Amino acid sequence: MIDAGVFRRNERVELINGYLVQKMSRHPPHDGSLDALKERFEKALPPDWRCRVQSALTLAESEPEPDLAIARGDSRTYFTRHPNATDLGTVIEVSDSSLDFDQIDKLAMYALNDVPEYWIVNIPDRQIEVYTSPQPTAPEPHYSVRTDYRVGKSVPLVLDGRAVAAIPTADILP
Repeated sequence: MIDAGVFRRNERVELINGYLVQKMSRHPPHDGSLDALKERFEKALPPDWRCRVQSALTLAESEPEPDLAIARGDSRTYFTRHPNATDLGTVIEVSDSSLDFDQIDKLAMYALNDVPEYWIVNIPDRQIEVYTSPQPTAPEPHYSVRTDYRVGKSVPLVLDGRAVAAIPTADILP
């Protein structure tokens, strides 16, 4: 669509459940949390995992650009394709102005695609919500487990069923 002139290269849209959705604007708390997460992940990830920042994923009927995605592979794995659901360990959205959309629409999209773990860095409520145990075949796809981590707690980063790091919420939340 960009090549056809429907959209300009700098327009901020993503494909969610077959619909083009305009991306929300970002504020300093959002970008600060995003930078802090990226820094923590780059130090903590095993060598066979990548931290991808605001890069596309290829899912059924969707091509979202989450704030962060932890994907299996090395620095050359995604030169010719985007990660798909089987490549993913964790997907993270930093939510300030987009909280409802991230908690409802994006959560259902990631659950439908069987993404094993979905985090929402909930800036307004100063917590990190971690969703696990996706239920992709439920009438309304969802995650059956939600754990909230408030300031003073650490969030375990789990990849392939194994905790590889613990991220202090105070290091991430503004």
